[in-house]
Amino acid sequence: MHAFPAERTAIITGAASRRGIGRAAAHRLARDGWSVGMLDIDGPAVKDLAEELTRTYGVQAVGAGVDVGDADAVRPAVDDLAGALPPVVALANIAGVSSPTPYLELDDAEWERVLRVNLHGVHHVTQAVVPAMIRAGVGRVVCVSSVSAQRGGGTYSRTPYSVSKAGVIGLARALARELGRHGITANAIAPGPIDTDIMGGKLSDERKAELVAELVVDRVGTPDDIAAAISFLVGQESGYITGQTLNVDGGLYMH
Repeated sequence: MHAFPAERTAIITGAASRRGIGRAAAHRLARDGWSVGMLDIDGPAVKDLAEELTRTYGVQAVGAGVDVGDADAVRPAVDDLAGALPPVVALANIAGVSSPTPYLELDDAEWERVLRVNLHGVHHVTQAVVPAMIRAGVGRVVCVSSVSAQRGGGTYSRTPYSVSKAGVIGLARALARELGRHGITANAIAPGPIDTDIMGGKLSDERKAELVAELVVDRVGTPDDIAAAISFLVGQESGYITGQTLNVDGGLYMH
């Protein structure tokens, strides 16, 4: 088992939204003792979050405003975070956008917008972060996909979202194969219905009941459910798990 540095950093994308998975993950990993570097398109909000994490948990935290879909902007932002924090050991690719547009109404701009953030953004950030993991001698990459990738939608978002999230699963598996020799694992998480704004805003009780009817548990998921899975997969003891997709979906999708 590759040993983690005593002081280590997790980089998280898409952390600023107050009701999002990224913010929950940032709090969870900071609570677990990780230093945290965060990238989000909302620069002021993610910098405020960094101050909140330091104040609450006593860890080092830095936030940077960047569009993960902009390859030219991502690398210097990642370099700045890596230079300001302890060795980078973990990456949680969480930033994403939704897309409820029906397929026959879909235009090229919407297709490209979704893939640019949800798939290209994961690639840009991962490629920028992995060299720091190689320097550390160990690494954990976790990419948030969606049950929509496996079921072809069926929750809120439609075709380009499902395609982009299916690509994330393929990317995680390819990363696992290529990066394993460096002590780096790569896995995907496929959330089911989670009560976040990416589901189209705060879910009504009626909509929650509709979603729960398809599940084998009696509730819609929360961002904390996904943050717990991220915490597990970036942990030192998860070093023999790689190339996998962990469904955290209340039983919505079963093989």
